[in-house]
Amino acid sequence: MYTTVFSLLAAATLMVCTATMSAHAGAKSVVEPFYAFLSNPASKVHAKAARGVMADNWVSIGDYSGKTKSPGAFVGQIGGFGNLIPDMNWEMIEVIETGDKVIVRGRATGTPQGSMFGIDGQGRGFDIMSIDIHTIKDGKIVDTHHVEDWASALRQLSGK
Repeated sequence: MYTTVFSLLAAATLMVCTATMSAHAGAKSVVEPFYAFLSNPASKVHAKAARGVMADNWVSIGDYSGKTKSPGAFVGQIGGFGNLIPDMNWEMIEVIETGDKVIVRGRATGTPQGSMFGIDGQGRGFDIMSIDIHTIKDGKIVDTHHVEDWASALRQLSGK
């Protein structure tokens, strides 16, 4: 009897763990093209793939001003980084899924080839942290709340 109960509990635990792992893998695969584009901002192929995982009404929310960015504005802005920061890399360090949210702790690195935010880094690079909270509905990202540590990037670029 105990063996049967134990076997049933073990099977149920395995099923729950497998379902949870599959859900995480699925959510991660939805946001991966977004980060691949951040790491390849000059690539039209990556821009198209990122746009493909964003809902038509997707919005970027980076502060509490009420201003948002549309998919087109976002893709245009990031595409502009292609020439400025050709070695841009945006790594997904940690991915957490909860409900319809995918939280990504990221690491962005790069070496601007000119003035960035008014600072000529003179060949210096930056290495910063980002936190993004994506809402996923019907296999698409519908909004992204994000925070990047651009203050540290400016400090690094200015040599301080």
